[in-house]
Amino acid sequence: MTESNRRDISWIFALLAAYFVLQVGVRLATSHSLDLDEAEQAFRSQWLAAGYGPQPPFYNWLQYTVFQFAGVSLTALSIVKNLLLFISYLLYGLTARLVLRDKALVAIATLGLLTIPQMAFEMQRDLTHTVAVFFSASIFFYGFIRSLKQPSLASYLIAGIGIGFGLLAKYNFAILPAAALIAALSDARLRPRIFDWRLGLTAAVALVITLPHLFWLKDNLDFATARTLEKMTASGDASYLTQVAMGVSSLALAIISFAALTVAVFAIVFGKSLRPALGSGSEWTRLLERMMLVFLAGILLLIVFGGAAGIKDRWLVPMLFILPLYFCLKIEAAGVETGKALRRFIPVVAVIMIGVPAALYGSVAAARFTGHYERLNRPYAGMLEILRKQAEPAAILAGDSLLAGNLRQDIPGVPILSADYPGFNPDLSSRRPLLLVWLLPKGGSEALPPDMAEWLQANLGTSAPEASVIDVPYFYGRGDDRYRFGYAWVNQPG
Repeated sequence: MTESNRRDISWIFALLAAYFVLQVGVRLATSHSLDLDEAEQAFRSQWLAAGYGPQPPFYNWLQYTVFQFAGVSLTALSIVKNLLLFISYLLYGLTARLVLRDKALVAIATLGLLTIPQMAFEMQRDLTHTVAVFFSASIFFYGFIRSLKQPSLASYLIAGIGIGFGLLAKYNFAILPAAALIAALSDARLRPRIFDWRLGLTAAVALVITLPHLFWLKDNLDFATARTLEKMTASGDASYLTQVAMGVSSLALAIISFAALTVAVFAIVFGKSLRPALGSGSEWTRLLERMMLVFLAGILLLIVFGGAAGIKDRWLVPMLFILPLYFCLKIEAAGVETGKALRRFIPVVAVIMIGVPAALYGSVAAARFTGHYERLNRPYAGMLEILRKQAEPAAILAGDSLLAGNLRQDIPGVPILSADYPGFNPDLSSRRPLLLVWLLPKGGSEALPPDMAEWLQANLGTSAPEASVIDVPYFYGRGDDRYRFGYAWVNQPG
């Protein structure tokens, strides 16, 4: 890339860097509490493992490493996520620059990622493993396109790193490199890039990166896939034809949910010139079309032969993230004038860049007016602060991983176990007092939950202690609204 080309797109990256710094600030200002995926990272950072359960370990390994240097904190969680997102957008922009000549379209393609709700909003709200998939897909896609257009040892190496990271991020990522391989093989002009000795380097790098987890997966396949398969095949007692119909309809709805806003924005920005542009094409649009078709065919095979009945829109990230670039390639192939379109597009991006952080903050802060509380309104830190005045716990057993992760960021030097996760079970026989804490839903029993009582009996030979209740004011609580926790102490014997 020439120096002038770098300058052409540097403003995009400066804008995105400022945006993701803003997102970090907004997250820190919103609430000290952690949501589901954030709490999972905090909880599981207590140990390093080749596998943790239904999700591959890439994000866990990365977050564990950062926590070792920076300590367990919301700041470390938020910076890791937004740095991954920034790098992903940067690589996407560099990929766009490889295949688009028009500087305005490079900007629209890169910033067009913000028009995809699952990426602009959902990834900020609480996703981690899906962020890792997007990051890995961006690395792979950049390496793949570079290998086709400007092949080098580095480009094949980058593609291999992307595949390795992607397989460690989510198992469904495997469909992306498979789709890319099939799409390239079906084009005679691109085929030599596949039958290149450097492709062996791609495969070797991917294998080396994934090898530790593959050894773990060999012995833990059921543990790793059971929950995902359960989610995908949750069709009850439906017949085979009903299950297939449910799967196909959920796929259609997922595609619409993923692409509708992007299509609408491009229609507004390009107006009447968009429709004829969609009929135009180039070697790059045809490549991306084949990739998307193979990817969707792979999902259809999962529906027809794998029993998948519920396809979620975020599962489409490894492929449909290329949509803004695909539309821009179509528009360039049609020779559409883009100067006015970019001027119309910038206000849309500005609305998104202001609206998304505002919505994320507002959904939590508005509770003081609405009385509708999110997980981030729960006062975990306040609860722990009160209980630590009663006694300083030597270990904690939490009712679930969400609670365990939230406690860990405020008392990182103490082992914290979760009743819903058996994979972390250090010896607590000499650690007293042991604090037991669980969430108390409205109208629920205040007694020690049965699974926690069973854990005590099985691991410590201790019967259920007397349970107590603590009420703590919500973050952004309305009036005197409080959240309830159950707790109990297991003290030193004798």
